[in-house]
Amino acid sequence: MAKMTMVQALNLALMQEMDKDDRVIVLGEDVGVDGGVFRVTDGLIEKFGPDRVMDTPLAESGIAGFSIGMAVYGLRPVCEMQFSGFSYYAMHQMEAHAARLRGRSLGRFHVPMVLRCPYGGGVRALEHHSESREAYWAHTPGLKMVIPSTPRNARALLVSAIRDPDPVVFYEPKAVYRAFREEVPEEEETLPIGKSQVVREGRDVTLVSYGASLHPTLEAATRLKEERGVEAEVIDLLTISPLDDELFTASARKTGRVVIVHEAPRSFGPGAEIMARIMEKSFLYLEAPIRRVTGFDIVIPLFQREMHYLPGADRIVNAVRETLDF
Repeated sequence: MAKMTMVQALNLALMQEMDKDDRVIVLGEDVGVDGGVFRVTDGLIEKFGPDRVMDTPLAESGIAGFSIGMAVYGLRPVCEMQFSGFSYYAMHQMEAHAARLRGRSLGRFHVPMVLRCPYGGGVRALEHHSESREAYWAHTPGLKMVIPSTPRNARALLVSAIRDPDPVVFYEPKAVYRAFREEVPEEEETLPIGKSQVVREGRDVTLVSYGASLHPTLEAATRLKEERGVEAEVIDLLTISPLDDELFTASARKTGRVVIVHEAPRSFGPGAEIMARIMEKSFLYLEAPIRRVTGFDIVIPLFQREMHYLPGADRIVNAVRETLDF
């Protein structure tokens, strides 16, 4: 298998799905001639032409609106917002129309579209380029919210999202785009939307994370093993909505201790919902309060301070130590 970055793996998913299904359309700002701001769509216009790889005006609401119309009439559009911070202009289209059309039409119409958004900090970007606002989308009934963490699962989940009959918001962690390579099979591979994975087995504490935050979480798990002999179980959510609570509530019953990690702000973030599910299903098994290691309740700082904002391995290790010593 070839080793790929996440950018290359996402490009492979788009290339193969467009080759396989001529209903798949790619649209967005600079996705065609320039190959996308991060080059995820590089080479697509040369292979499939401007009728299937469309450069759009600088109008996120329009991009989403075009995609909804295409999807209702039988296409499978994959639209790109250059950065997740610009996607809020599309919120009305996604919340009021994409998320509601199946219910509004009593199942007559579906909206099989994907809204791709590079998200998150750690790349020294400007304002509106680094936030992590997945809770906005996950809180919206009718939308699915997917966040991959590695090249291989990014490719597999994007294929599943393109084939899904409902609208999927697909957040891509910019900090992971070219951070490392992973073996990605050339042959078709999918992962089910709405299922999480145990990426490291353990018995002493459960660490729950997703996206870019998974990697400092795994680093913390390794350090805990080396420094204190702690066996941490690490769960990668992969999908925020629908949220698969089966694995992490079972893991909480096994370990009795849980730490949740994400770079989104703490208040009303995904970690709060994860805590609520654990309290509902595994409360009597807990040996210590659940802890969260998250971004702070502020706008993410510019690059001189952003690494202090993002949850790193040191903060995660300290939270686990406090949980174990409770």
